[in-house]
Amino acid sequence: MNILFLTISDFTSLSARGIYPDLMRELAKRGHHIYVASPTERRLGKATHIIHDKGAEILKIRTLNIQKTNIIEKGIGILLLEPQFDCAIKKYLGDVKFDLVIYSTPPITFNKVIAGIKKRCAARSYLMLKDIFPQNAVDLGMMKEGSLLHRMFRKKERRLYQLSDRIGCMSLANCQYIIDNNTEVKPEKVELCPNAIEPIEQCKLTSEEREKILSKYSISADKTVFIYGGNLGKPQGLNFLLKVIETNESQSESHIMVVGNGTEYPKIKKWFSDNKPNNSTLLSALPKSDYDKLVRACDVGLIFLDPRFTIPNFPSRLLSYLENSMPVLLATDSVTDMGRLAEAKGFGKACINGDLQAFMSSMQYFVDDKSNIERMGVLGHNYLLSHYTVRYVADIIEQE
Repeated sequence: MNILFLTISDFTSLSARGIYPDLMRELAKRGHHIYVASPTERRLGKATHIIHDKGAEILKIRTLNIQKTNIIEKGIGILLLEPQFDCAIKKYLGDVKFDLVIYSTPPITFNKVIAGIKKRCAARSYLMLKDIFPQNAVDLGMMKEGSLLHRMFRKKERRLYQLSDRIGCMSLANCQYIIDNNTEVKPEKVELCPNAIEPIEQCKLTSEEREKILSKYSISADKTVFIYGGNLGKPQGLNFLLKVIETNESQSESHIMVVGNGTEYPKIKKWFSDNKPNNSTLLSALPKSDYDKLVRACDVGLIFLDPRFTIPNFPSRLLSYLENSMPVLLATDSVTDMGRLAEAKGFGKACINGDLQAFMSSMQYFVDDKSNIERMGVLGHNYLLSHYTVRYVADIIEQE
């Protein structure tokens, strides 16, 4: 098949690691011809161009800055994505007959592009639902329910579901949410299609290797090290993380690593500067190779979600923890099924974001008995290999 993947991520090579490059690489291995449409933001100073990479064609479309920029430019940039993508695909890939178009949320503004390709090529369409917008913005108080803006985006969301021949959701709770809250969507076209990677098997670090990595960040190898890695934004409800860090100052056997960037990073950095915690470390986003090494040297992965969410999120950072045979400790809203799944399958412990006593008790569970870390880490890694690999997801997508 000729497959077109639409994404707002900075996709430049099938060799990169991540849920989208890994999946496209797997589909290419199966003999499909892969085309990718991806932004090149104006800060890079490049015109629209095509990258030929390992048999794939990656169309880099010049856009405004849509990541890590002010809210005005980001908003205008997101709205302009649809005509920019539509124009570029017609110009550079207009002679290609696509059999399948795959796209993910965010954004929800590719409707015209998808409809045009389906009409021109009689292509099938597959939505990988990674974000339920605009409800997530309503939950976080960033948009008023029933407002003109909310109604506009809700209309686009419904149209996207209508255009999609199949809708792949990250979890069963995601599937049920879409069915329950969109009566026009036929339940039979909604299916489980989780976040997935191509796992890399790595040898376990020796105690000497672990000590060397942790010493780089002035952390004692005797401590149980908890790591939060990823986006530091409003969806994570990170005020609770700061309460956890503050409470952990009275502990002597645990250390918390926070690694990432995002809209809440300046706030967290100021808190660290003002409070100077001894049992926690804050790092801005590291090069991927350095981050991967650090994760391998840590013991437990942390996941936070804002407790106000009424939509069941399923953060992809879970995958890097499971890949490295780490158990997870989650503080989430009450509707996501990630915490329930982690506890049911034995690879994590969970509580509601804001329940400080429960969270600290779970931290102590790992500190008191290191065998819990190894046992649950193995269970998590095995679950990843069975349910969260790109082979598993490619099989789902190929079912036509």
